[in-house]
Amino acid sequence: MLTILKTNIHTTLKTIRYSLFVLLISTLFFCSCTRYKIDQPEITSGELKEAIGFLASDSLKGRYPGTPEDKILSDWLTGKFREMGIELMADEGKQYFEIVTDIKTGDNNSLKFKDFEGELDRDFAPFSFSGNGIAEAEVLFMGYGFEIDEDDLAWNDYSGIDVTDKWLIILRGDPEIDSLDSPFIRYSEERDKVMLAGDHGAAGVLFVSGVKFDRKDKLVDLETQKASVDIPVLHITRNVADDILKGQERNIEDLEKKLNKQRSPEVFKTGTIVKGSSEVLQDKSKTRNIIGMIKGNDPDLADEYILIGGHHDHLGMGGPNTGSRKPDTTAVHNGADDNASGIAAVLEIAEKLSYNRDLLRRSVIFITFGAEEMGLLGSKYFVNNPVVPVEKISAMINIDMVGRLSNENSLLIGGAATSVSGAELLDNITGSKNFNLAKSPEGYGPSDHASFYGKDIPVFFFSTGPHLDYHTPEDDIEQINFEGLKSVSDYIYYLTLELANRDSSLVFQEAGPKTSQQRMRRRKGVTLGIMPDYAGQVKNGLRADFVLNDRPADKGGMENGDIIIAINGKAVKNIYDYMYRLEKLKQGQTITVEVMRNNEKKVLLIQL
Repeated sequence: MLTILKTNIHTTLKTIRYSLFVLLISTLFFCSCTRYKIDQPEITSGELKEAIGFLASDSLKGRYPGTPEDKILSDWLTGKFREMGIELMADEGKQYFEIVTDIKTGDNNSLKFKDFEGELDRDFAPFSFSGNGIAEAEVLFMGYGFEIDEDDLAWNDYSGIDVTDKWLIILRGDPEIDSLDSPFIRYSEERDKVMLAGDHGAAGVLFVSGVKFDRKDKLVDLETQKASVDIPVLHITRNVADDILKGQERNIEDLEKKLNKQRSPEVFKTGTIVKGSSEVLQDKSKTRNIIGMIKGNDPDLADEYILIGGHHDHLGMGGPNTGSRKPDTTAVHNGADDNASGIAAVLEIAEKLSYNRDLLRRSVIFITFGAEEMGLLGSKYFVNNPVVPVEKISAMINIDMVGRLSNENSLLIGGAATSVSGAELLDNITGSKNFNLAKSPEGYGPSDHASFYGKDIPVFFFSTGPHLDYHTPEDDIEQINFEGLKSVSDYIYYLTLELANRDSSLVFQEAGPKTSQQRMRRRKGVTLGIMPDYAGQVKNGLRADFVLNDRPADKGGMENGDIIIAINGKAVKNIYDYMYRLEKLKQGQTITVEVMRNNEKKVLLIQL
């Protein structure tokens, strides 16, 4: 009996020791797999405020790409992802890419022919994408510089002529400069025309503006967004071009009229030898996207991805060519709403999803983009250098300026029609009833989602809309509606959860153009000079949220809050009507604009 008792005790102790060993091993394994701790998984206004407090602090000096503060920011963001247990992708969470931070003309810019010697910025100017070099060669007039061969459109300025080692005079724009639906739009960009000329062996390109394209004949400014080409590219005035053409008794105004009417090539040798050179100096730096991921749990869906992000950069200290609306003011542009609010939302959503990662079937990628303010450079780099196959991205959620939720609770969501069921889905998400959802169908827009829409990915773009402090030093944390930001973040969290767990992925559908309507940029002089109510808070009209000083609307007596109901007697019921009416107008035209002000209709005379 004693022997049996001893045996049972020994067995029991052995079982206990084994159980403790298993528990210890399990604990060690669990600890090794969860090297993070989330004290507060819920999205809170306090944590949102804390994040914006850092992101929009003076110490980051406006989060300008390529600066020491940009690096501090990227280290902070990767640290946040690491704390949440989010897997860092790319290079320890950082995807590096190169940007141009400044551009200026060098000493070697010249233009000479016969007894003429041009003056920089008066007679000619280099394009920002010009190659650095010199060429001395005969000049050929090449019309619009087209090479088009489509079923319903054919125009080849290069047919039957050798342009090798020649300077080419090329008209800017195209024959239908007033049309937003012109088939020539895709062939009218200056850089594309230069690439074509280079492919045909040209030594350089001399662009000139026709009278219809730009009556004022203003020379181009240097911009930082476009990569350089291999040949020199100069913009010359019409007077200079007419001097080059003088031997042929031709002039640019008449040639533009003829080409626009006949819609066929007009190419000839000028007999003039030009010696020209271009030197454009670029200061370059590196910035980065920050990327992390939570892996999904469904073996059949884990290799599909929901991407959620926003841009972390802003305008730095402001100044010319930064995008500041106060370019003469040097001050920290904190960008609390643009886009510290969006990044704070991304972080809070990421934290809650990390805590609830067992609920995720698909994988979720979190990304904060660099250099968005420079032309969506970070998102463009990502879609062309993806860390996962682009075709495996089921949807992209972009959060940009979500910190100013108004009393009307208007939440603007772009890209609603980029998937077959997108608009319906948005109405059924938890929290949707808390908002006045202003759904816009188009996939293209002035933020990072546009890069993904261009790759046939369904997108959702969240914003609470523009305001007077946009792109000024006054975009500060004191103006943020934190309870509103929390509500928006909660809504996007539930949308992300729904997208990650659907049985089937969203079906992409095209909703509007995939690239910027360059015609709008070229016709930017045809504008009232207002910031319209993009969220559509007003029905049967378009509210002017604010009127820009010394612009046509201001000079015509329009005031902040006026609701535009008609232009030239034709109804304006929303932003789309407004844009359509605007497209029909011409520079210098005087128009009537009917507005409602304090429930009283007024008619304004405005000269564009």
